[in-house]
Amino acid sequence: MSNYPHPLIAREGWRYIAIACLTALVVNIIAGFAWALIFWLIAVFVLQFFRDPPREIPSVPNAVLSPADGKIVAVEKVFDPYLERDAVKVSVFMNVFNVHSNRSPVDGSVQSKWYFPGKFVNADLPKASLENERNALWIKADNGSDVTCVQVAGLIAKRILCSVLPGDHLSRGQRFGFIRFGSRVDVYLPLDTKIKVNIGDKVRATTTILATLGE
Repeated sequence: MSNYPHPLIAREGWRYIAIACLTALVVNIIAGFAWALIFWLIAVFVLQFFRDPPREIPSVPNAVLSPADGKIVAVEKVFDPYLERDAVKVSVFMNVFNVHSNRSPVDGSVQSKWYFPGKFVNADLPKASLENERNALWIKADNGSDVTCVQVAGLIAKRILCSVLPGDHLSRGQRFGFIRFGSRVDVYLPLDTKIKVNIGDKVRATTTILATLGE
């Protein structure tokens, strides 16, 4: 099953793509292709950054799907500071060449949403989870499990976008936000969750199963 109400290019990027392409075109017309080449390369980079392809959603019961494309940089037992509980944290680091559209890891209802201004240290570092700008969602999964999904800004990420509010119901793989340019997403899961990934694994939003929730 697929769940994709958006075009292939994220709407958050339309303005940036238009500006980059228009700038390259103007320089091309005025000064020629040689002078415009760097601007065309920038336009191509911006276009690829905002790509947002459709994804197939696994039908595995109680699956926790990856909320982002990238690399697993943490799988560890920690204290969830949002729900104040012991939990297993799985972190996905996104570089500037990954798709930055964020998607719900589970079927469930958004219970709360918290935004925290903060620093912009390298998102690959453990301290980024608690020091960087971040936006957290508490999702009550349809099976009753509590899942915390946190968008974390990175070294050059300057804007976290989240389009859902408490009371909204999310389906697995449903797009809920975007982070501009380089970042990570942390998922805090119950201790009885069965983890399916390891540090260093490459994952894809929606299609990769991070874990399965307990019954």
